[in-house]
Amino acid sequence: MSAPPDDHFRQSYFEHYAAVLRFVRRRAHPLNVDDIVSETFTVAWVKRRTLPAEPLPWLYKTARNVMLNSARAIDRQHALEVRIATFEPHSAPDESAALDRHLDVRAAFATLSIADQEVLALDVWEDLDARSAAAVIGCSRATYSMRLTRARRRLAALLTEDHVPFADARRAAGAALPQTLPTR
Repeated sequence: MSAPPDDHFRQSYFEHYAAVLRFVRRRAHPLNVDDIVSETFTVAWVKRRTLPAEPLPWLYKTARNVMLNSARAIDRQHALEVRIATFEPHSAPDESAALDRHLDVRAAFATLSIADQEVLALDVWEDLDARSAAAVIGCSRATYSMRLTRARRRLAALLTEDHVPFADARRAAGAALPQTLPTR
């Protein structure tokens, strides 16, 4: 009698482990990824008898909840993003514009609210349809679509505002950084 839930869990694990791993890698500190994925599938094992027929959105939601419960992981991720955003590597001239644009997008993304970051990530990184993404967040499809539209507008506004570009602000901030940071 317990074989079907066990088989369903096993199949879900083998089919969706890589997707859950990618989902977590994009959101958590690298040192926490394995623990978060492990905890996600531990919860799935415990709830294997009620695991949905299409478990991927449920697994994403579970992974999201595990990450939200890990405040230290989020703090470490933000600290790392600050260090990366303020580090100016020397690039070839033809690559510098693309690198600056990438860093501008990354910096603008980091200034968005966690909710905006989440809906954009589900759309762009996870490539989920609106129904599945709404299930991950725990809202209706219409609510998710509206949140996505608003998040896109806010990101676009940050990237087109008439103020000092993020790259120039980073260079100015870099001059005030302690000398212990790498300056290659």
